[in-house]
Amino acid sequence: MTQLYDSIGARYGRFRQPDPRIASAIVDALGPSESVVNVGAGAGSYEPSDRRVIAVEPSSTMIRQRPRGAAPVVQASAMQLPFEDATFAASLAILTVHHWADRAGGFVELVRVARERVVLLTFDTETSRFWLVDDYFPEIAENDRRMMPAIEEIEQALGPIEVRPLLIPYDCTDGFLGAYWRRPEAYLDAGVRSAISAFALLRNAEPGLARLREDLRSGAWHDRHADLLARQEIDLGYRLITSRRIP
Repeated sequence: MTQLYDSIGARYGRFRQPDPRIASAIVDALGPSESVVNVGAGAGSYEPSDRRVIAVEPSSTMIRQRPRGAAPVVQASAMQLPFEDATFAASLAILTVHHWADRAGGFVELVRVARERVVLLTFDTETSRFWLVDDYFPEIAENDRRMMPAIEEIEQALGPIEVRPLLIPYDCTDGFLGAYWRRPEAYLDAGVRSAISAFALLRNAEPGLARLREDLRSGAWHDRHADLLARQEIDLGYRLITSRRIP
């Protein structure tokens, strides 16, 4: 998926700003780990600043967008981490495992380089319900079922895990697919879509966009989803997973 992010990653800095509530949840999952390798690090979102962090990212486009002062970055693949065993207290992978060509190999590497814990932010297709996908872009669900690891697969790879639902706030500042669940007009913005890999993988987004545009114009969307407008956060299937290593 390096080529995908070389092409869509150019505008990440504008639309993918770390959300402080998600950042807090990730820091909590990392616990006291004093050193972290962030695998599939992208532009550096959610890298904690209070401990030693090394980033790993295969895409040069994403690496160029890392801000000044960000953690040191190594251009490498999740499947071949260039570190000795148990180099870090924790390994971290945020919304990236579904892009790995060899998930099993990547999981092995996450475990190999971590002494204390592995932390993943991923997406559970078995628990997800999202109007954008259900009503307008069912192909995204098809792609997710093909690409996203099942929770059982993760547990088999990492051993015992703690699975925590990550609720998405209505004003989430990180523009991933579910971020705009209460702001449907945002999905009509080509810039917003350009920073969401799920849209880049669609064969043709235009029919779904046309239906959404018309439903917003007619008020049909608001009639169907009026209950969402009073909610502050929602469970869309995003899951924060922690595996504590057993010495």
